[in-house]
Formats: sequence, C-alpha cells, structure tokens
Amino acid sequence: MIKTILVPATGSDRDNVVFGSALAIARAFAAHLDFLHVRPDAAATAVAMASDGGGATMVGGLIDRLEEEASQREEKAKRLFQGFCEREGLALRDAPPAPQGPSAQWLREIGAEPYWVAEYGRAADLLVIGRPGEDEGVSLDTIEGALIDSGRPLLIPPAVPLTALPETVAIAWKATPQAARALTAASPFLSMAKQIVVLTVAEDRRALEEEADRLIAGLRWRGIPVSVRHLRAEAHSAPETLLSAAAEHAALLVMGGYGHSRLREWIFGGFTRHVLQGAAVPILMAH
Repeated sequence: MIKTILVPATGSDRDNVVFGSALAIARAFAAHLDFLHVRPDAAATAVAMASDGGGATMVGGLIDRLEEEASQREEKAKRLFQGFCEREGLALRDAPPAPQGPSAQWLREIGAEPYWVAEYGRAADLLVIGRPGEDEGVSLDTIEGALIDSGRPLLIPPAVPLTALPETVAIAWKATPQAARALTAASPFLSMAKQIVVLTVAEDRRALEEEADRLIAGLRWRGIPVSVRHLRAEAHSAPETLLSAAAEHAALLVMGGYGHSRLREWIFGGFTRHVLQGAAVPILMAH
C-alpha cells in the first residue's frame, strides 16, 4: 500500500507534470504528498566555485548572486505548489488524520538536493521524480541518490502527466535480486492492474524462458492475466527493443537491475539516459 509519496519541487516548469502524475497515484491510494524543495547552500557553492578558478575576492559577490537565484527558484517552486494545490483542491496537512482523499505538505531544506531527497525518501513509500533537463528540474545525481541511497522505489513519469493508474504493467525481467525488489515495489500497482506483460531480452533464450515461467507461475496467483514476450536484440539495441515493447504493450514499465551485474553502472549509463530522455511510458525502478 502506498500512503506517503515524496515529490521534489524544483521550481522548474516541468514540476506541474510531475505533480500531476504524483497526484494520480495519491488519489488511487488516498495517499499523502510531501513536496520537498531543497535550496542550494549559496556560501558552500560559492566557495567551491571560487576554489576551482577564482579567489576570495570573488566569493562575496558570487554568494549574493547565488542567493538571489536560489530565492527566485524557491519562490517559483512554492507558487507552483500552492497553485497546484488550489486547482486540485488538495488539503494541506502536516500530520494525520488525513481527509478522505489525498493531502499535501510543503517541506524545505538547505543543502545538496541528492542528500535531502534520499533522506526524506527513506521515510516515504514512493518517490515520484521528473526527468532531468539540461538546466532545470532535478539532476541525474538526485535521481541516482533517490534510487541507490533511499532504499525506496522511484517512479519517473512520462512527459505527459498520468491521469490514472496504468491498467497494463510490463515487467522487464531477469532473475536478479534488483529485479525481484522492483517487482515487490510494484505490488500496489500490480494489485490494481488488469493485465501484466513479462518482457525478457534474450541472452540465453532457454534460461530466460525458465526464469520467466517461474515468475509467471507466481504472478498468476494474483488472479490477473499474465503474458510474456521474449525479445531479441543485440547489446547495443537492447534499450530500444525493451522500451519499444513496453510502449506497445503497457502503460507502466517496472525494472530493476536488468542487463548487467553492476547496477550503478547500468542504471546511470547510456540505458537510463535513454529511458529518462525518451521513454513513452512511466518507469518504476527499485534497487
């Protein structure tokens, strides 16, 4: 069951898309939404920048400029949050009991966004984080910290906000502990799904079929129709093959440490950059 959801509020124009997807999930589970804004530490940032190519004389002016930028970003983030809550009729709560539907709370910290998102994320049932942009939104470091260091599942929504829970869920499956944990994290979504599709990318076809058969046998106890697709692709085209199949057959892709033994290298290598930039469906990941 999902009862608490953490959502970074970055002050980016992308925030409303992420907010909308998080709210669709919160409505399905009557969950509470924590919107977290992390304001950069201007002094620490200025000192680090000055040490790379400047000196003490430039630090004072740099701090002032960074503080101004941080203030503007924080003000925009809070305006977006307040406007979103007003439009959607979200009740503001900082402690239970909550109303019948979803509720929301504004949280603020100063420091490094990856650190604080992971810290707050450990106490949440789910994190919903948007895809990183070149100069706005969360950073790839924040997504990495959320997934690797929080110990919680992470949902990355598509470019268009979700309006309801996906009815068809695809599971990118390889028999690894990370994929198994992703499957467990997806249980609330699977319990409300109408169809499950298991996707494998062939390396050893026979072994993959046996692994998929065991998974399907377990999933069928949920009473939900389950099908399987064994995909063939070369290593360099595996991401495109998997994402294309997910977009064709499902409205949510669940994945863990699929494809490589070292999760950190794989999750934040070319595959996930491809996912973050171009996946047509939301992605639920767990470490």
